[in-house]
Parts: sequence; C-alpha cells; structure tokens
Amino acid sequence: MTRGFYIGRFQPYHDGHHHMVERIADEVDELVLGIGSADDSHTRHNPFTAGERIMMITKSLEDADLVIYPVPIEDLDRNAVWVSHVRSMSPAFDVAYSNNPLVVQLFSEAGVEVRQSPMFEREKLEGTEIRERMIDDEGWEALIPSAVVDVVTEIDGIERLQRVSDTDGAADNRPHRSNTADPE
Repeated sequence: MTRGFYIGRFQPYHDGHHHMVERIADEVDELVLGIGSADDSHTRHNPFTAGERIMMITKSLEDADLVIYPVPIEDLDRNAVWVSHVRSMSPAFDVAYSNNPLVVQLFSEAGVEVRQSPMFEREKLEGTEIRERMIDDEGWEALIPSAVVDVVTEIDGIERLQRVSDTDGAADNRPHRSNTADPE
C-alpha cells in the first residue's frame, strides 16, 4: 500500500486541485491532503476556514475510489523544521506531491520522494483568479467542483469574501486593536 501527501491552501478547492488529486489517485492507495495555512481565514488571501476547506474537499471527493485524509496544517515560519511539523500532524506517507519549489526542496532535503506534475489549466485555475471572480461574483462556479459551489453557498462565502476584501485604506484587513502598541 502506498500513501501520498499533497498540500495546498485550497482557497477554494478548485478544478485544478481536483485534477491533481485524480492524477495522484492513479499512483497511490491513500492520500493525505494537507490543508495549508489552516490557522488563517477571513482574509482576501485566505477567506475560508480549515473546516470549510475540509468540507469542500470531502464533499468533492466522496465518490472517489481513494481513501482521503484531510489534515489541517498550521503555518510555521521556520522552513528548516517544516517537514517535521507536517509529519507530526499527518498520517505517515511514502511520497509527496508538489510543484512549489520550496516545498519540493524541503521534502527532498528531508529524504522524502517528491513527484511533480504539470499544472492543469493554470492560467484560469489559480486561487487568486478564482477569488477575484468570487469578489466580482462572476464566472467562478465553472472553475470549481459543484460540491464546492454548494459549500460556498451554504457558508455565504461570496458575501464574506466581498466583505473582507473591502478596505478602509489600511495596509491589511486584520481587526485593529486600538489599545495596543503593535506597529504594523
């Protein structure tokens, strides 16, 4: 039995991710899906919670002939120990899948086999592009599995993304703490 590991932010889980999972399913018996930046949500870059992304993935893959383990992976700002962090949060795996140069480097340095594959329609199946279409509420549904459309609708995800994307001119859209001396 072979178990793979594929990490992404899945903000949202889209057809490019889905295509990659289908390709990986031809090579492994089980797949750990690392939900990257699990500790971040409610921003333009990361609008959905880890739990919402797990719903998107689980519902999209419920008919897949593959055992899936979605695992939240919080950000860690220490690249030298990142693979150990990932391993501590997930079931053991034999091979990692990524096209991200840093992720490939870190897994390779840790002695993990890494497989890459061509991106599927990357010019339109890219998270930033899909989120921009969601903000404009225009043409995003065709780029994600129908189960994800259902989850986004259930959680009022379009309204959230539109709201957190509105700014008052601040550098970011984190809540401001008036009684702190935290320079931004």
